[in-house]
Amino acid sequence: MSIPQRRIGRDGPPTGVLSLGSWHTYDRMDFRDAATLLRTAVDAGITLFDVGVYGFPGHPPVFTDVLFSATVRAAGLRRDDYLLSAKLWLEGYPEQSLRAQLENALFRAGVDHADLVVLGDLRRDDTDLAALAGDLAALREAGLIRQWGVNNWSASAVRAIHGFATADGVPGPAIAQLKYSVARRSIPDGDPFAAVFSLGVSLQASDVFEGGVLLGKGGRQVGRDPGAVRQRIADLAADLAKVAESVGATAAQLCLAFTLTHPANTTTLFGATSVGQLSDNLAAVGLVERVGAAELRALVEPFWADRDAVDPEGP
Repeated sequence: MSIPQRRIGRDGPPTGVLSLGSWHTYDRMDFRDAATLLRTAVDAGITLFDVGVYGFPGHPPVFTDVLFSATVRAAGLRRDDYLLSAKLWLEGYPEQSLRAQLENALFRAGVDHADLVVLGDLRRDDTDLAALAGDLAALREAGLIRQWGVNNWSASAVRAIHGFATADGVPGPAIAQLKYSVARRSIPDGDPFAAVFSLGVSLQASDVFEGGVLLGKGGRQVGRDPGAVRQRIADLAADLAKVAESVGATAAQLCLAFTLTHPANTTTLFGATSVGQLSDNLAAVGLVERVGAAELRALVEPFWADRDAVDPEGP
């Protein structure tokens, strides 16, 4: 069985409603197991792989993206079997060009283009969004990218860069990668991003398991904690597992299934380090069909931890 496909943005390629991330995955797996995982994912209809260059000055180097390039070959995948989503970070922009950063990312991933690039968090108020839209258009014109999107930007920033791109007659953002889970709903479900989605920008749900915290796990590096609600989320894990069991599902399946009920969601990003874990997560698609979107959203309503804790406008 192949999972349903949805289009990226208004006119992008279709991709599976589930997608695979690379943060802390391939560098924790046996190489043969990783190749089997990728082959199984593609055969099931997962075609979008988020492969970022991660690592920080002073920290040990990270090679999960380099491992991905070798794993793809070992899995026997052709370049047109999958879509690659790369990350571009804005901390050094514009002094450090997007092109140089992208070319390094493509070299490490063993490809000549990215089907999608996602811009990292917008941390500075003085970033020239008009120039940024132009630089992304140039990367597209050079054949290095097909589409681009943003990660955890505010709704107003997404609308602004969309406006600059439209004024210049070049493609704007196709996708917004946002934290979205049974616990973190205020931003993707709020009115500001409803206006963004009406522009044809689609949603990619990420941090669905809160780094494992929603599943009662710990010990992994976890992303930022908007609203300072992570302990509240951790306290919800046991009850969430009971609700999932009541509908014949695992907590992971319930978390994934919830994100698939968002009308603007193109694909939900998650990490997996075994074929068993992947197969379990794939069953989330059937859970939506079996229980129904409205009932699923009602079941997880008590787990909305960031209600009134963050601004729906976003960071």
